[in-house]
Amino acid sequence: MSLVTILQHLLTGVSLGGAYALIAIGYTMVYGILRLINFAHGEIFMIAGYLMVFSMASFPWYIAIPIVLIGTVVIGVVIERVAYKPLRSAPRMSVMISAIGVSYLLQNLATYLFTGLPRGYPEIPFLKKIFQFGSLSASFVTFLTPVLTILLVILLLYIINNTKIGMAMRAVAKDYETAEIMGIQINSVVSITFAIGSLLAGVGSILYFTDRMSVNPFSGSLPGLKCFVAAVLGGIGSIPGAVVGGFILGLGETFLVALGYSTFSDAFTFGLLIVMLLVRPTGLFGEKATEKV
Repeated sequence: MSLVTILQHLLTGVSLGGAYALIAIGYTMVYGILRLINFAHGEIFMIAGYLMVFSMASFPWYIAIPIVLIGTVVIGVVIERVAYKPLRSAPRMSVMISAIGVSYLLQNLATYLFTGLPRGYPEIPFLKKIFQFGSLSASFVTFLTPVLTILLVILLLYIINNTKIGMAMRAVAKDYETAEIMGIQINSVVSITFAIGSLLAGVGSILYFTDRMSVNPFSGSLPGLKCFVAAVLGGIGSIPGAVVGGFILGLGETFLVALGYSTFSDAFTFGLLIVMLLVRPTGLFGEKATEKV
């Protein structure tokens, strides 16, 4: 394998990893606040793909993109208010079952409304522009994805560490009951957490589907599971961990495909999860939980 080919695959892997990282952050943020695995997060990502298909049919891309991002945020917040908020004090298993139910509801609703056939994802002209560096060539979205991912993560960490809402998020994540007693508006914090996670899933969907050119009702299932694995791999609850996990999966899958083992690219993801749970259950950046007696 030549150096140019390796660099080409490296670029592709980093780009895929960036999209995974943005979606994984949604899982890790919700888990950090509510100790809930939002299994519907992959379907929110899929719905964002359909929103772009229909928005671009009526508007130019610079209007369609804000519509998609705002629409994705609204869907995420509505799901939290309807499916999760009423179960806030219910046993953890009830909330998890609700999340799985929402996931299947969105899949079947999309199948009913849009049929199971793939729909062509609209081309956003500036994202598909090809750049050539010697023998290395790639579309603009391939270069943009990792850069945009890192910038968004830096902005998110700034918000969490340096703003009032970020302080409230950290307080709720540390001790839910005490934060509520201290007067923190739990519902507002949870809604903002879902809004941020959904916004990043919307951005991730634009970057992901631009390279894959089609969307169907099950487009969110496997990427959603992989991004959950990325969050666990990095240490669920850790934002930098979710990013690192996303990049590891993206690079690993890409190089397996490059070496001719595309059949095992999905197995690699879940095999890595098993190994990580056996060797380091808390993930790369996770902290060991201490039980107070």
